[in-house]
Order: sequence, then structure tokens, then C-alpha cells
Amino acid sequence: MTQPPTLVTAVKAGPKSDVTPVGLGFRAGQGGSVVVGVAANVREPRVVLSTFLATSAQGDRLSHEPYHVAAEMERGPHGKVAAGAAAAVAEGRKRQGPLAAKGLDDIFRELREAKCEPVVAALLVNRSAWLTDDLEHSLSWPEHVRIAEGLAVRDALRFAFAQLDVEAVEMDESSLHEVAPMLLRRSSADVDVRLKALGTIVGRPWRKEQKAACLAAWVAVAALKSRSTADR
Repeated sequence: MTQPPTLVTAVKAGPKSDVTPVGLGFRAGQGGSVVVGVAANVREPRVVLSTFLATSAQGDRLSHEPYHVAAEMERGPHGKVAAGAAAAVAEGRKRQGPLAAKGLDDIFRELREAKCEPVVAALLVNRSAWLTDDLEHSLSWPEHVRIAEGLAVRDALRFAFAQLDVEAVEMDESSLHEVAPMLLRRSSADVDVRLKALGTIVGRPWRKEQKAACLAAWVAVAALKSRSTADR
């Protein structure tokens, strides 16, 4: 079940508008995604939302961890993946998309009630392509199963972005901390200090997942502002 969004701080809009544009960062994992919202109309990063978007229904293990369900099925001859494994994964993933869209719509509604408008969604991804869509490969090792669950959640988020017609960008998580200082025109140390300081305002949890999602949102809104300035 999607947790109620948490608006952690009120953000004042500029004098010409009473609506605050917000960028959202998403860090996917098994069962859903950490979501952090950053205001786009202020010079310093300011978190307006920190929550978790579930891509599974309460008590529905198939939507929560379809690959784990498939991995536990009894193997066929010669260790082949169970005949029903593919159907289980397909059904679980089919359920995740609409649940992600519903959860994202709830977040959008909460933001708009607080006079914030989501303008961009930044999804953290891993560009390494070692894990394919081959179900046999995905179920071959426990670590593969865990990664496959995260990849499925990312696809559910992509479905949700399309359903809600929000601009979406994808960022390589493994290199984001290297490229962010250049894009934000700050030192790496300053970026780290800002992310840590935001945690004192947001409160717990503020782990590496929240920090990564926050940084993705911060970079996304900075890119939007730069683009807007260049178009003038």
C-alpha cells in the first residue's frame, strides 16, 4: 500500500506566481521507490516532499516480488525454470504499473494541494547491461533476482510517468555523483554538505537512497532552469 506522501517543508513561490515547480527524484528498489521532491524556483535545494511510492498492493506478494515468487517454484528437469515462472512474473509486473500510476497520482494531488506543481521526474538507473530480460538468467542467482525486482519497479515507474504525462529523464546512478558538481556548478564537497544538511530538515529516513533521489531531482530542476534561461 502506498504510504501517504510527506510534505516536509513549505516553500514560498516567487512574487509572480503562487505555484512552486517541483522536480521529483526516484530511486527504485524491491516493492517500490523512494521519492524526493525538490523545489525548482529557489537557488538552494529545498526538499518539499520525501516519501515511498509502493508498486505493490498490501498482502499481494506477486506484485511485491514476482521474481522471488518465480525463483521459489520447483525447477523442472535439468534445473529448468518452472513452467509457471514466466506467467507469475508477467502477472506480477502487470499489476505493478497501475499501482505505480495510482501512487504517483496521489503524490501529484498532495503536491498540488500544497501549491506545488511537478514538472520533471528523474529516474535513477544503472547503465550496466549485464542483466538481460532472460528469465533463466534473472533467476539463476539470488543477487540476480534482487536486481530483477528493481528493474521491474523501474518499468512500472516509466509506465506511471507516461500515464500522468510528466516529463521524465533517466540518470545513471553510478556516475551521478561525479557529474552533478559540474552540472550544479558546485564542488563535490559542497554537494555532499548540502545533501547531508537537508537530512536534518527532512528527518528520518534520510539514507543513501533518499540522498540519491534528492540529488537526481536537484540536477533535473537545475537542468530545467538552464534550459529555460537558454530559451529566453
